[in-house]
Parts: sequence; structure tokens; C-alpha cells
Amino acid sequence: MRRHALAILLLLAQPAFAGEKEKLYSSTLDVRTVLSFKVADSAAQKMLPEGWQIEAPNTGPSKGSNLSVVLVDQILAQDAEGKPVDAVRGAALVIPAKRQGMEKAVPMVVGGLFSPTSYAPGPYSNFVYAKADLDRKIHSDPAGMTSVEESWSFTTDAGDSVQAQVQYTRGVPGRANVESLVYSGAKPDFYRIYRYEQATDVVRSTVTGTDRAQKVSFKASGRQLTPLFDGSEQLIAITAIPWYSRQIFLPGS
Repeated sequence: MRRHALAILLLLAQPAFAGEKEKLYSSTLDVRTVLSFKVADSAAQKMLPEGWQIEAPNTGPSKGSNLSVVLVDQILAQDAEGKPVDAVRGAALVIPAKRQGMEKAVPMVVGGLFSPTSYAPGPYSNFVYAKADLDRKIHSDPAGMTSVEESWSFTTDAGDSVQAQVQYTRGVPGRANVESLVYSGAKPDFYRIYRYEQATDVVRSTVTGTDRAQKVSFKASGRQLTPLFDGSEQLIAITAIPWYSRQIFLPGS
């Protein structure tokens, strides 16, 4: 169940493309938290390029969600030769979508707020630089119960912002190896190939009835964000990803 949860969460893994000459671009090690929402379909659809349609997952703990906010705290980033490069922190907006001829939905990155300045507009050509302020506290008691408290804040010079606070009791994570093609909403013919191993802990799911969250707060505002988060959005799932080890490849020509 948790293995399926993960693939759906970072939105629908795709099979490998045999025979394609892929090029290693970089490797990363992250801590992530994913908030999966059901927002107004009309607002989400406007974020997609022409010819693409929302395709929400129909199974798993994030069933019915049409937008995910992926909160990223990168611990290590390396280029193709293994040399360290700037680690990033930010909030990516991801919509599960497909165009005619696709068998499955793919994650499409439609925007995001990221630090440092060198990461804007980013690999998907739609990131904005934002000042990042993160705090994470982990406490394990003598009985072995672990509680986690996170605070994420990203604010642009123009006043756009994403603010999230989550406090939860840690569960037993699922572990999975996933391959996914991740597309750009700004350049819909461009995608990167992700191969990653991660641990996922579904903290809350309105679909499965799971809820180990003691505190949840989320606010997003700005030209791009306000139409999506107008107060009518529903939080479908929260998934903690305490470790996320990824290799990024670019497809061959």
C-alpha cells in the first residue's frame, strides 16, 4: 500500500524508455514534505499548457488531488561528475496531467518559489527566487515515539509567499524505488527523468482515514498562488519524506 502511495504522491511513475541515450545531469539528497490538495479544477487547468488536461490519481492516499505543493530541503546536490553544487530549498507546484496519446498522467511542474537566486528560473523555467526560512525539530521519547515539527517559509521580493507548519507523530515509513518523467508547464516538450529511492510516511489522508498530524497550517498568496488557494481548497494528504535520494537524467536526442 505504501509503495503505491509513493508513486501516486510524486505523481505517477512512468516506465523506462528503452534505447534512449540518457545523460546524467545531477544527483541530490533531500528531505521533503508533500501537501496534496484538491483545488478548483478551473484554476488548476489554467496552469497547464494548451493540449494538457488534469488527471487526478484515482487510487491511493492522495486520490482526487489535483495539485501538490512539494516542500524541498536539499541536503546535498552534485553535478554529473560528483562535484558539489548549490543545494536548493523551495516549494514546487506540481499538477498530475496528461496530453492526448499518453497512457498515464505525469507530474508537471507549473511553478515554484526557490532559493538560492541561481536556481531561478530553474530547470523547468518557471521558478521564482524566494527567501527561505526553515525549521525542523525532532523529538524521541523514552517509549520510542518520535514527534516532528516543521516550519517552512518562502517569500519573494514581490510578496508572493508559501507558509506551512506541520506537527505530527512519525509512523513506519514505506520504502520504494521509483522512476518518473517530470514535465515543465512552461516548456511542455521538456522533461527530466528521475530515478530515486525514498522513504514515505503518509501522515494524513482523508481517503484512508489516516491522521497523525497534531498541527497543520498552510497559507499561499501572490499572483500565481491566490487563484489556486482562495479558501475553497481541500487538503487531501500530507506525506513526509525523511530521505529522498535521486539521480536526474536528461533524455537523449
